[in-house]
Amino acid sequence: MILVGSKNPHKLHEVRAILEPLGLRAVIAVNLPEVEEDGRTFADNARKKAIEYAAFLRAPCLADDSGLVVPALGDEPGVFSARYAGPESDDDANIDKLLRRIEEQGLVEPEAYFVCHVAIAVAGAPGEVVVEAEGRVPGRIVGARRGQHGFGYDPVFFHEASGATFAELEPDQKNALSHRANALKALAEKIPAVRDTLDL
Repeated sequence: MILVGSKNPHKLHEVRAILEPLGLRAVIAVNLPEVEEDGRTFADNARKKAIEYAAFLRAPCLADDSGLVVPALGDEPGVFSARYAGPESDDDANIDKLLRRIEEQGLVEPEAYFVCHVAIAVAGAPGEVVVEAEGRVPGRIVGARRGQHGFGYDPVFFHEASGATFAELEPDQKNALSHRANALKALAEKIPAVRDTLDL
């Protein structure tokens, strides 16, 4: 069993759907404290959340940080993906800002990639990250929303190999090839080496 620390219901559903076929039972941790995501990288934020959640829960905990990177925009929105349009912004506002920035720069369907960094930490003084991994998936940003599934930037993230935006893919299709899937699969390969530490 792995405790998963996240307040994003969409993300929690994805994590469970991806981990369980790999033989890892994901249990959602609730009533988690706020953790300031002030890291410079996705890895920094994932490690910080995993350590603080593990300390709060007094048990090993998995956390992740993920987002969208558009190199032609100086790697925006990056670690600010969830709050790109402001602290209280929602998915639509973030997409609107992204499309506006692309238009302002005179770009047409710029290359982009989703990245996800996952980490599992154990409780202690201090807490410690014992295993982590990162996954990416390339694509490009289209100029209008397409599809009804997914969340975040999925409606404008076109996945070349699938010929569709992430929001046009069925959830099980996206879960098989997403950045989060790649990160969790890589993490699962490393877990046997630390299984005793995690008491799985």
